[in-house]
Order: sequence, then structure tokens, then C-alpha cells
Amino acid sequence: MKNVKLLIAVAVLVAAGAGCLGAIAADRWFTPTQQGGLHEFVHEQLELDEEQESQLERLEERYAIENAQRELAVRRANADLAAAMDSEHEYGPEVSAAIDAVHASMGELQKATVRHVFAMRSILDDEQQRQFDQQVARALTGSPPD
Repeated sequence: MKNVKLLIAVAVLVAAGAGCLGAIAADRWFTPTQQGGLHEFVHEQLELDEEQESQLERLEERYAIENAQRELAVRRANADLAAAMDSEHEYGPEVSAAIDAVHASMGELQKATVRHVFAMRSILDDEQQRQFDQQVARALTGSPPD
């Protein structure tokens, strides 16, 4: 009985961590922090012209909608996992399938985020792209600014 409770507790922690992973990645790239998020960097450091600002605004509007949909899918998948865990009370086929669904929805969220990053990059000139690429690398690796 102890092992079942331990497995359930571990599964709940894994599910919670998985559900947060996509949000953390998006938060790390796009939410202004003390070091600044990617959007803040693009707006404040790259000296965009009016056309680039306009294009970026359209990209951000589209991404905000897709991101909200993807985050909702992750939350739904986590709710399904919780229901499967409550139903099986062990690491059974329903729990396993629900975990796969959580991972799939998180993967789609991450893919949407990366597509958005490349869409932002596409509106930049060569020098801006160089600086942008460095910032993306720092955000992904946790490296301090040069």
C-alpha cells in the first residue's frame, strides 16, 4: 500500500511539473523579468523601424491567441491525468495514456513558441538577427549577457 501511495504522489508531481514546463518555457522567453524577456529585448534593444513594429504587433496578436489555446490544452490534459489517476489509483494504462497526452500538448505548446520565435526573427535585419540569436541562446541556456 505504501508503494501505491508513493507512486501516486510521484505521478502527481510529474504531472504538475509537466503542466508547468510549457508555461515556464514561455514565461522565460516572453515575460519581462529583471534580465528582460525576449519580447522586451526585441522592443527595447533592437531599434525596430515602424514597419517591423507593425509586423511584430501582428505576430504577437496571433501568437497570443494560439498560446492561450495551447495552454488550455495542457491544462485539459493535466485534468485528464488527474482523473485517470483518481480512477486507477496506480500507474495503469489510463494514467500512462494521460501522461502521453500531457507530453503531447506540452510539445505542441513548445513548437508553437519556437515557431513564433522564428517568425519574430524573420522580420529582423541581419544585425538584429545576430543580436536576437544571441539573446535566444542566452534565454535557452541560462547564460548571462555578454
